[in-house]
Amino acid sequence: MTHSEPEQLLSPFMLLLMTTAIAATAANLYYSQPILPLIANEFNLSDSQLGSVPGLTQLGYAFALLFISPLGDSVVRRQLIGILSCVLVFACGMAVWASNITILLIAVFLIGASANITQQLIPFAASMVPMENKGTTLGTLMMGLTIGILLSRTLSGLVGELLGWRSVFVMSALLAALLGVLLWIFLPVNKPQASLRYWPLIKSTLSLFCQHKSLQLFTFSGALWFASFNVLWATLAIYVSEAPFDYNAQQAGLFGVIALAGVIGAKVSGKWVNRFGSKTLIKMALVLAAVGFAITGLFAGNLISLIIGIILIDFAIFSAQVANQVRVFSIDPTAQSRINGIYMLGYYLGGALGSAAGLRVFSLFQWPGVVAISMLFILFSAALNSIAKTKLHSLSTV
Repeated sequence: MTHSEPEQLLSPFMLLLMTTAIAATAANLYYSQPILPLIANEFNLSDSQLGSVPGLTQLGYAFALLFISPLGDSVVRRQLIGILSCVLVFACGMAVWASNITILLIAVFLIGASANITQQLIPFAASMVPMENKGTTLGTLMMGLTIGILLSRTLSGLVGELLGWRSVFVMSALLAALLGVLLWIFLPVNKPQASLRYWPLIKSTLSLFCQHKSLQLFTFSGALWFASFNVLWATLAIYVSEAPFDYNAQQAGLFGVIALAGVIGAKVSGKWVNRFGSKTLIKMALVLAAVGFAITGLFAGNLISLIIGIILIDFAIFSAQVANQVRVFSIDPTAQSRINGIYMLGYYLGGALGSAAGLRVFSLFQWPGVVAISMLFILFSAALNSIAKTKLHSLSTV
């Protein structure tokens, strides 16, 4: 049994608070990466053991997408976000006081799982605005998400280098506590969309994916272009560390600044969705991404062409993501948390596929192989988007 939830006014203050919370929460997924050498030194870890730290964080996030995200449809979202905030503070505390790697791994898994706050806030905000404003709202939220991801490594590296790696988790705990309190005070109390118990709710999430062909097409299309995006970023540091660039790790890290183009793409695309429609905007974005990859391949070894290509790719991918989420949220307004959870899980798995494929292809064919497989992912994504546009005419303007 489901209930339709009346739209609530999303004030500028509430949108700012949600965007800030999304940025701060998403950053938790990447805080550990710059401080891995410091953790390795303290616990005397091998490379394989050390890789488990970011790996368990991402695994916790994937776990939450499937097993926690759907709860947003059946419980009061403010309460769920409050619980997740408490878990995040507790998990960061575990990391601060971790005396061995086992405790730290448990802590980072919980950090990844509680970072599901982000995926609760996005559908919550989407439910509070009319259809014609969803693009602009999601563009703002994705801008916050992008900023959180991009600044997390810089902030973590700076704090860890100055104050030690445990101070990074102290910082995260303080931010989570502050934002958790603010969200508890100011978030409205929504009426749950579904009255299902937990396991039927999880099963219904999978049923929704099977039921809606549009969700399947949107998910697979998004997963494929995100795979191309991760092919690039998984191999870029290796590529520029070799001739003719010969950059060190710090210099390679500066390419992350270029990725700020994604922030612009997320913001601008939110305004363009209503003008062009999601499917047309995604088509334009995929063409732009393909051009970006082509430039890096045709002028391989040239720094300017690489920078231009990265700007085009980042702008395009984040533009497509906002447009895709607008149409994903239009599928079933009574199941937005479940639909968003399964969609983001597919998106996340696509990114993991891209990272693995990119590293493998680079080892075999170097940068030309990276460009080729990225273009292939883009082509398949565009084909699925075209199918959705042709066969799902009723959503063609969404």
